[in-house]
Amino acid sequence: VTVARSNVFDGQDYVHTSDYPGNYPGYDDTWDMRKFQKNFRVDLVHLNESSMEFDMVGIDAAIANAFRRILLAEVPTMAIEKVFIYNNTSIVQDEVLAQRLGLVPIKADPRLFEYRSPGDESAEEEGSEIDTIQLQLKIKCSRNPRASKDSADPRELYLNHMVYSSDIKWVPIGNQADVFADSVIGPVHDDILIAQLRPGHELDIVMHCVKGLGQDHAKFSPVATASYRLLPEITLLEPVEGEMAERLKRCFSRGVIDIQDVDGRKVAKVVNSRLDTCSREFLRHDDLKNVVKLGRLRDHFIFTVESTGILPPDVLVTEAIKVLMVKCQRFLSELDSPELE
Repeated sequence: VTVARSNVFDGQDYVHTSDYPGNYPGYDDTWDMRKFQKNFRVDLVHLNESSMEFDMVGIDAAIANAFRRILLAEVPTMAIEKVFIYNNTSIVQDEVLAQRLGLVPIKADPRLFEYRSPGDESAEEEGSEIDTIQLQLKIKCSRNPRASKDSADPRELYLNHMVYSSDIKWVPIGNQADVFADSVIGPVHDDILIAQLRPGHELDIVMHCVKGLGQDHAKFSPVATASYRLLPEITLLEPVEGEMAERLKRCFSRGVIDIQDVDGRKVAKVVNSRLDTCSREFLRHDDLKNVVKLGRLRDHFIFTVESTGILPPDVLVTEAIKVLMVKCQRFLSELDSPELE
């Protein structure tokens, strides 16, 4: 999982700014604050508790990519960092079990916790109510005395033979029970399979969750995915009518091209280029390939953010903006520092 996520982090590492004169032939890209304030906007397209889609218009690719990378790697979350295994008689090795537990997303607001102080050995072992969440997994498999003698179904023969994330319980530290009285701290999802047991197998584990960043380990990443694409631009260079219009409609995803009645003629119109999936099917048709021009609006970014459930996606975007603001402020402070003079 860590390797797969790191490939995502490395993607588009070197997206460069294009916001300067001469980068695009015949187009003046000189920075203009008034022009930016007039053209920049964010349009919310879709939002629910787990995913979000929005348009960021009138911004440079380098800035858009900065938002994406911050969402992946620099918005903090709480995740299992220390796993104390007191008893594990299952067939899952200790290190594999610890890795699986570490990747279980934990429902806890990281804004209410502090980073653990580095180099504090006592804190590494114990932690405190302001920087650590303690969880416990204690379960033992046994035979079901009420099971039918002819049954071969493990679900009927055994009790507690499937260990799920719902078996992980929160153990408050200090005054956490009062501070988080209205919160439910624990795994985001209750149906994550951790291990399978058989009679006599037992797990007795204590886990410590700390605040961290996705750039240190993928388990801290707050999003399952955060990506963007440019808005497709489809231009019909000449009217497409009749049977050609029907074929052109079938060449694109449903909803991109519509057939409209114009003075009794069936004419193809582009109604929603957003639904285009980069289809090049029309190039197979000799009479269509020269009447369609495909492009992208280079300053219109369609963002898709899918949260792991730790925080709502709209909160993640807000936190990413705050992180970028802090980075900008730090950069400006460095420019004003006497050492640069």
